[in-house]
Amino acid sequence: MLIRRETPADVDAIRAVHAAAFAKVDGDGVPVEATLVDALRADEGWLPAYSLVATDPDGQVVGHVVATRARVAGEPVALGLGPLGVLPEWQRRGVGEALMHAVLGAADARDEPLVVLLGHPDYYPRFGFRPAVELGVTPPQPWGPQHFQARPLHAWRESIRGEVRYARPFEDL
Repeated sequence: MLIRRETPADVDAIRAVHAAAFAKVDGDGVPVEATLVDALRADEGWLPAYSLVATDPDGQVVGHVVATRARVAGEPVALGLGPLGVLPEWQRRGVGEALMHAVLGAADARDEPLVVLLGHPDYYPRFGFRPAVELGVTPPQPWGPQHFQARPLHAWRESIRGEVRYARPFEDL
């Protein structure tokens, strides 16, 4: 598996990854994650350096993660991570973990202070995430704090406190 930045040729494959990864059991409708990445690409919060794909040995896209600009108390000091998707046949094979390490490493190398996400509290702590409220960072309304997590990076400062605002497409969910 190789982790690399997204290219224009990957757009359809990324959409297909999220459609498969987040498909409803009944197969009804297109999952919001499948179109969310397209909306994020068109948003001012889009940061191409944080849209990463995992490819198989033949170069086919099998996973994708993206982080976009988020604000804490109006300041551009955070990244909103998600969605993270892996094709079902590649799940539980380390693809999601590799994508997480890659995007967090890229963010840290670029001196981003904080990464936030809405996710399962049993999965993300292995990557250093913890309840965001412990850092004085609160979720956007109407989200509750139970699944809202944050990962401070090396550029983190205690003064980063307040409500998070994700890129605009998240507000339309």
